[in-house]
Amino acid sequence: MGMVYRKQYTMPLPPGAEITERDGKRVARWRLRNGQLRTGDVVDSKDGGIRVRGCSRFYMARYRDGNGDVVDVATECKDEVAARAILTKLERRAELIRADVITADEGDAADHAGLPLSTHFDAYEQHLRAKDGNPRRIAMLRRRLERLARDCRFSKLNKMSAGPVEQWLVEQADAEMSAATRNSYREAAICFGNWCRRTHRLTYNPFADVPRADQNAHRRHERRAFREEELVQLLKVARLRPLAEYGREITTKDSAPSLPRRSRATWKREPLTIQNLDSAVERAREALTRNPNLTAQLERTGYERELIYRTLVLTGLRKGELASITVGQVELEAPVPYAVLNAADEKNRRGSDIRLRADLAAELRLWLEGRLGQLQAKARKEGRPIPVHLPASTPLFRVPSELSRIFNRDLAAAGIPKRDERNRVVDVHALRVTFGSHLCAVGVPLRTAQAAMRHSKPELTANIFTDPKLLDVAGAINALPAFSADTRTVATATRVAP
Repeated sequence: MGMVYRKQYTMPLPPGAEITERDGKRVARWRLRNGQLRTGDVVDSKDGGIRVRGCSRFYMARYRDGNGDVVDVATECKDEVAARAILTKLERRAELIRADVITADEGDAADHAGLPLSTHFDAYEQHLRAKDGNPRRIAMLRRRLERLARDCRFSKLNKMSAGPVEQWLVEQADAEMSAATRNSYREAAICFGNWCRRTHRLTYNPFADVPRADQNAHRRHERRAFREEELVQLLKVARLRPLAEYGREITTKDSAPSLPRRSRATWKREPLTIQNLDSAVERAREALTRNPNLTAQLERTGYERELIYRTLVLTGLRKGELASITVGQVELEAPVPYAVLNAADEKNRRGSDIRLRADLAAELRLWLEGRLGQLQAKARKEGRPIPVHLPASTPLFRVPSELSRIFNRDLAAAGIPKRDERNRVVDVHALRVTFGSHLCAVGVPLRTAQAAMRHSKPELTANIFTDPKLLDVAGAINALPAFSADTRTVATATRVAP
């Protein structure tokens, strides 16, 4: 037979408490910070001090569970009648478990069924943090789970099912959400369901059979690789455009003839192109003759932008991965230069050593020497100790958050179309596609290219990150043997008998 009770405890005598006698017992009275009055019996502690005995405001339930163990469960009830009702429910469930009507897992799931879904999301988030998950990814998973719960009207665990999620995915497909994004929502739901099953919050994963969208058949943005001549133009524009923006030619607009001649609405700057880029740079140098510091700053910005693009296309790093690399993670003096990519910053959370070409390592060495020179000059000007090395925590590059928009402007200035005739796009991530495509184009074995791309499956390297247009298929066919008989033999065989 179970029982309900209030848990007793002792605590030190609160400051300012008054001790009085009631019915032959000493009683302490004190007020909380919110002004509420509290009382408790005074008891003597073992060390000769004075403590106060109190009891919890909520009732506890003690009973034997389905395994026969005595357990104490918080009822969260201040009323004894309500607490006994919960005790009756718990004892009834324990009897069903002992009679094999329900399993222990079903009993545990029943404990969590009535809790708000946000409570389970909080616990799941704590679980991911305990695994040292990426904070940005954890926040993204939380947002996707909350959106699914809101749009599918899930309020509690026992209300979740696959049907509303499948219907929601169909609606998002009609709204032109990409297959990759829809699969990410599906993955978030499945991972949460698996965690609920492992922690006995659910007896099964309700989202386990939600179908996956075919990303290859419904890819919104199919990327292509850059050709070599396109990369040369892009790198030139990236280096010169920050300065060339100050030398763009001014032309008069044909519209608004009634406006004053000096009005901003009567003139515009000509867009930069690969043809007028050099002349725009010369005009900018003349215009900024009296401001050499700004000229040097713009040149450094362009140099850094060119190095960012080159590093991305010669290493296959993703933009976020490159932004995470610091000076202390780059080994340029090693026999084979490399950069250390920490596991927390890599997409697959494994960590890798990124090999660097000798010419790229030399460029990076010059870049870091220039940055050290700037730091030393600043220290001399401010009268501080002159550093000998760059701090190890200094980012290798200051990768701007708006790099995608900067990249699109560089594409336009270089005359490279954003989409080709097959509607394939080029963006910052296309530099990684270019890296993989050119590896295959120069005859690197697939397994080696897979290792350089840090892919888990060779299919990703061969199918997604290899542009077939860069492969010399005609040359490969011409390299085959002729597979034909001798010409005289063929002529004899084909001669018609009289």
